[in-house]
Amino acid sequence: MSPTVLIVDDSLTVRMNLHEAFEADGFTTILCATGEQARAAFVAGGFDVAVLDVLLPDADGVDLLRELRSLPGREHTVTVLLSSEAEVADRLLGLRTGADEYVGKPYDAGYVVARSRQLLGEDGAAADPRPTVLVIDDSLTFRERLRQLLEPEGYAVLTAASGEEGLRTAADRRPHAVIVDGIMPGIDGATVIRRLRLDPALRDTPCLLMTAADDYATEVQMLEAGADAFVRKQQDLAVVLAKLAAVLRTSAEQLPIEVIGSLHGPGKVLAVTADRRRLDEWGDVLRADGYDVVGAGSGDEALDLLAAQPVDCIVLGFDDDARRTCARVKEVPQIRDTPLVMAGDEDDALLECLAAGADDYVRSADGADTLRAHVRAQIRRKQSLDESRRIREELMRRELDAAGERAARQLAETRAALVEELEWRNRELEAFSGSVSHDLRGPLQVISSYAEAMLDEDDEPLSAQVRHRLERIHAAAGRMADLVESLLILARASRGELRRHRIDMTELAWQVIREVEAREPGREIEFRVDEAMTADADEGLVRVILENLVNNACKFTRRIEKPSIEVGWSGPHDEARYHIRDNGAGFPAGKAGELFRPFARLHSAEDFPGTGIGLTTVHRAVERHGGEIHAEGEDGRGATFWFTLPPGRAS
Repeated sequence: MSPTVLIVDDSLTVRMNLHEAFEADGFTTILCATGEQARAAFVAGGFDVAVLDVLLPDADGVDLLRELRSLPGREHTVTVLLSSEAEVADRLLGLRTGADEYVGKPYDAGYVVARSRQLLGEDGAAADPRPTVLVIDDSLTFRERLRQLLEPEGYAVLTAASGEEGLRTAADRRPHAVIVDGIMPGIDGATVIRRLRLDPALRDTPCLLMTAADDYATEVQMLEAGADAFVRKQQDLAVVLAKLAAVLRTSAEQLPIEVIGSLHGPGKVLAVTADRRRLDEWGDVLRADGYDVVGAGSGDEALDLLAAQPVDCIVLGFDDDARRTCARVKEVPQIRDTPLVMAGDEDDALLECLAAGADDYVRSADGADTLRAHVRAQIRRKQSLDESRRIREELMRRELDAAGERAARQLAETRAALVEELEWRNRELEAFSGSVSHDLRGPLQVISSYAEAMLDEDDEPLSAQVRHRLERIHAAAGRMADLVESLLILARASRGELRRHRIDMTELAWQVIREVEAREPGREIEFRVDEAMTADADEGLVRVILENLVNNACKFTRRIEKPSIEVGWSGPHDEARYHIRDNGAGFPAGKAGELFRPFARLHSAEDFPGTGIGLTTVHRAVERHGGEIHAEGEDGRGATFWFTLPPGRAS
């Protein structure tokens, strides 16, 4: 669907000129002559771009812009202000009010159209799936003959009557191919092709050059100018179809990099000089090349404008203030790369201007064509640099993506190898656990049994020294048996498949507490367990967690007159935090991280005996569930162990 533009101007000539330019570019137009009609159009809507004259008989364009921006859904409508009031202060007012562009009169209709499409973010041909061919010829008859030839073959045809118009159309619409006449008023076909080849955005566009000349030298000249194919008008026009298909078939494939903008697209030049006559001359010269020219009378005005709106090139009059203005421009990071051309009357000022920071110098005596050529060359140089930078960035991004993919692939391969090795290690661990269970328990049981039998034997009384030694052997065998059992429990907690289901942790905690009370019937401990405590977890591992933490709390409250142990939880069911709290010996502040290391002890074995494996087992069991555990406490003031058991992911 073609975009629609609202054109508001009290001049019939301006309205019709813009209407024809926009319509030729594929826009639908809505025309208004007054502020009242514009307000009615605002309410009716249905437009994508608004071109507003600043001076209307019954309204001010800037006020209309404010009204448009205040309407719901119109905050980002593309808006161009058009005005004969082109002073910097007027431009700044319009831009700061919310205009996307401010174009001074006299204006170039092609610039207004191209800039509007640029602001819309369209390339002009995206909606048409057909390959687009631009025909540039000063003969209306020949343009129409080519249109009638190409459209039945599935091409979309654009036309231009001159080389200058053709370049602007190519910049705006980005055709797939260009057919250009060799001899035309203004710039000829060879010049058009040379300029296309110098444009970073258009240089790969296939070009066919047509001419009525039939000499060999002309053909060589045209091909050396950069044409992809040469066609004589005297030949059968079917040759055009064949050569067009051939150049499109072999056209270079582009990197998928966003094009910065065409050299011949909507360009803006800031002209800075206190000489009004020279400012007008520069404006006339550069507008002939399709540039919108903004005039500023001083460096301060120029910097104010550049802060509000970027430009493609700066032309600065060489005078006493020029060096300071140039330095100030080059100091601002956002605009320092904007090409700056100094223009003056002195013949030997080139080195001085370049030393001041200018990119180029033009003598006024060299004429208008020289100024145009220098401005065009500087813009082309900047665009080429920008294109090279963006290509480098794209290639770097691709290399980083490729490196990321390689790293991800290597990581996956490494992870697979580690998983395979881990599975092998687990099988080895299971075999070792079986060996420990069978091979170590038996000898320990024999040692313990013989030591116990010798201690109980009455036939041959033992000396005090021998009895002491046997008691130590018996106790060491018992500790070794306890350590083996603890290691086996740790191994079981570290492997095997989790069998998750919703368990009643309140009931499980009471079961563990009753077992503890049965082992120490004479000891009184106050136990408190929260009601309705549940978890989505492996019941066997949760029992291991509770047994170790509750036994740990009982052990470290032995020297407390009124021991108290609490099992509870907090938070929502799916994010619950469970805790076991006691009022026992606690542990030194800052040592909590050491509690879960194997065989780590923060108290002496004589005061609080144990294997040093229990909390490590708890840590492994919590980690198997994807949870976390940490401890809080102070020496002599009890301890609290917090842990989480996140629910398993649904498969």
